[in-house]
Amino acid sequence: MGSVFTGTRGRKAVLAPLGVALVAGAAFAYVGLVDPNRPGHYPACPFLALTGWYCPGCGGLRAAHALAHLDPVAALGLNPLIVLAVPVLAYFWTRWLVAGWRGRPWRPPAPRPLLIWSLLALILVFWVVRNLPFGAFLAP
Repeated sequence: MGSVFTGTRGRKAVLAPLGVALVAGAAFAYVGLVDPNRPGHYPACPFLALTGWYCPGCGGLRAAHALAHLDPVAALGLNPLIVLAVPVLAYFWTRWLVAGWRGRPWRPPAPRPLLIWSLLALILVFWVVRNLPFGAFLAP
């Protein structure tokens, strides 16, 4: 009976996803330790600074900080798009790691155009609505 972990090829194939996890984990830990709510630690959003409007990413660092402190409700209030993206990214990262573990190349399926356009429309609607008076609940 063969091992699921296929020798040198399998070990090398997991290095990339593990490297990504290491970098992402270090960045997440840094944001968890260095509070983005305190001024002077992170640059301001250039779009917000120029226009006074929130971009789709505004509140993302504070949402990550809230997640690092196990407060998903606060994180959702700061930037729901970022919070909802986390499990999706974790799913794709896991698929990549498992494929590497098995010694197989991982090729994510090509997204359908409808999915791409729907995601872009969602981001655009989120961007606009969070800057309107009735969408203030989406503002960070």
